[in-house]
Amino acid sequence: MEEGGPSIFSLIINGEIPCHKIYEDEHVFSFLDVNPFSPGHTLVVPKEAAVTLDALSEESAQAVGRVLPRISRAVLDVSGASEFNVLQNNGPNAFQSVPHVHFHIIPKFEDGRGLAWPFKSSPLDHEDGARTASEIRDLLV
Repeated sequence: MEEGGPSIFSLIINGEIPCHKIYEDEHVFSFLDVNPFSPGHTLVVPKEAAVTLDALSEESAQAVGRVLPRISRAVLDVSGASEFNVLQNNGPNAFQSVPHVHFHIIPKFEDGRGLAWPFKSSPLDHEDGARTASEIRDLLV
């Protein structure tokens, strides 16, 4: 049982809440977003009830990774878009609104429909970058 009860996505996966289903296999469920940024906005959700990507099992992560490109191609074909964003948020401060791992496939259209990107970045300090990259690599060994 999920902490605090099942997420809305678990309820959808279990058939307790209706959806416009796109895809389903043993590990993955996909459906149209009910509040789309653009036509064809699709969610790809592991059936495993992990809250954030870092908590997701390797098996579920591999399953999502296998189907994301295929579902993306189908969404593009049906929507008529040629560009898209794949968005995945982890935690409320990262704009995650449903506590269940999910990926958004958001078609982007020339008329502006789709995800807007208002964020600004700053140039990387190369000394900090070298140190940070080294620390991350050390944890991957």
